Amino acid sequence: MAVYRLLPGLLVLCLGAILARAIELTAGFNHLLVAIALGFVLANGLGIPSRLEPGLATHKLWLGAGIVLMGASLTLNTILEAGAVVLFVVVLVTGLTIALVELLSRNVFGLADRLGSLLAAGAGICGVSAVVAVAGAIRAREGQIAYAAATVLLFDAATIVVYPIVGDLLGLSDVVFGIWAGVSMFSTGPVVAVGFARSELAGQWATMTKLARNALIGVVVLGYASYYARTGEGARPSVRTLWDEFPKFVLGFLALVVLASAGVFSPAQRASIENAYSWLFVLAFVGLGTEIRLAGLRNTGLLPVIVVLLSLLVGSTLSLLLLALLF
Repeated sequence: MAVYRLLPGLLVLCLGAILARAIELTAGFNHLLVAIALGFVLANGLGIPSRLEPGLATHKLWLGAGIVLMGASLTLNTILEAGAVVLFVVVLVTGLTIALVELLSRNVFGLADRLGSLLAAGAGICGVSAVVAVAGAIRAREGQIAYAAATVLLFDAATIVVYPIVGDLLGLSDVVFGIWAGVSMFSTGPVVAVGFARSELAGQWATMTKLARNALIGVVVLGYASYYARTGEGARPSVRTLWDEFPKFVLGFLALVVLASAGVFSPAQRASIENAYSWLFVLAFVGLGTEIRLAGLRNTGLLPVIVVLLSLLVGSTLSLLLLALLF
C-alpha cells in the first residue's frame, strides 16, 4: 500500500491525539478515554470517508509498538514478583471462561457449535483477534464471525466505562485493578486504555497480564482446529498458521524487558521511551474508538450477548476473589 494512502487517516489520528491531550490539560479528563471518545464520535457522528480508512486502520500497529516500547520501563524482577500468581489466575480464568461459554452456548441456549466456539475464543483470549484466528481454523461462516465480533465489540465498549467505575467503588489497588482488567476484559486495546487511565502502575500490570493471556491464542487455535478436524468439519492447523496467529509484539515486549533488566537504557532514555509509548497509545485509542460502530452493535443478537455477559460476570467475579486472596 502506497504511503500516501495512509496519510489522511494518520493525520486524523495525530490531530485526535493532540486534541485528547489538550482536553486533559484544560478539562481534566483522562486523555486515553477522551481519545476513544473522539474516535467514537467521528465514526458514529460525522462519519468516516473511505480515504481515511487505510490510515485509521494502522491503530493496531501503534498499539503493538507502544506495548513493545513499554517493556523498556519494566524489569524481569518486577514481572517475576507476581509472575506465577498472575499466570495461575490467567490460565484458570481463561479456561473457565472458554468452558462456560461453550456450555451455555451448546447446552443452555442452543447456539450453533461454531458460533459458541467463536464467542468462547473472543471472551476467553483476546477479543476480535481471537474470533478471527479461530474462525479460520474451524471454517466458521461469515455470519457467525460477524455475530461473534459484534458481541465482543459491544462488551469492549461497555467494559471501558464499567471497569473504572467498579474499580473505584471497590477501592482496588492499582496492581489488583490492572491484573483484574487484564485477565477478564476481552480486547487488548480497552485493557491498556482502562489500565493506564487509572495509573501508570495499573496500566503496566494490565498490559503484562493481557499479554500472558494473548500468548495462549496458539493453544486455543490448535485445540479448536484439532477438535473440528476430528469431526471432519475443520482444517488441520500448520506450524506456519499458529505462528501467523501468535501476537508478535509479545516477543518485542519481552526483548525490551530483558534489555531494561540488563541496564541498557539510561534514565533519560527510559523517560523518552515512556513519552513515546504514551503518545503511541493515544494514537491507537483514537483509532480504537472509530471501531465502535453503533449500527453494528445494534445488529448483535440477544442470545450471544446473554451468553458472553454471564461468562464475563463469572470470570470477573472469580478473578476478583482470587486476587483478593492472593494480594
